Amino acid sequence: MAASATLSSYVGSTAPRIVQKSRSSGLPLQRGRVLRVRCQSEQEKQPLDKSATVTPPPQPTPSPAPKPAAKVSTKFSDVLAFSGPAPERINGRLAMLGFVSAMAVEVARGDDLFAQLMNGGLPWFVGTAAVFSVASLIPLFKGQNVQSKTEGFMNANAELWNGRFAMMGLVALAFTEYLKGGPLV
Repeated sequence: MAASATLSSYVGSTAPRIVQKSRSSGLPLQRGRVLRVRCQSEQEKQPLDKSATVTPPPQPTPSPAPKPAAKVSTKFSDVLAFSGPAPERINGRLAMLGFVSAMAVEVARGDDLFAQLMNGGLPWFVGTAAVFSVASLIPLFKGQNVQSKTEGFMNANAELWNGRFAMMGLVALAFTEYLKGGPLV
């Protein structure tokens, strides 16, 4: 391709000027025109027989089959693994419940977090933790994906972040009450 372009430009620029004279009048037909040579490869010519060249209508390309959803493991060791779906969610849910209830009891009775645990709050804490843990594990053992709700305002990521903030809030509440020596409110 490059050779033919080079050749055509060379031949076209060095070709002599051709002047033809009309036979009847003797006047030049083309004056000062340069002969230019262009090279192109010819494509294969198709037969002109129209009955033999009937093309079938284009077939729609089949769309690929949808990929099956990744199977969620329901093994106990996978669900409760360090990077599994259960630990952070369960701890976050318990922290949200614990923070709200600790603040409510503190406002209602004036007891700090440590006094709440010593005055009968420990059995409530253990019972609530067991119920919430089992309730959180049941859907995971049935194979439900934790990321099933990813749209809208109340979604899986919002629950994780709220749980993280509640864990930090509960630790900050306990630390502040310890340094202060009494209830926060």
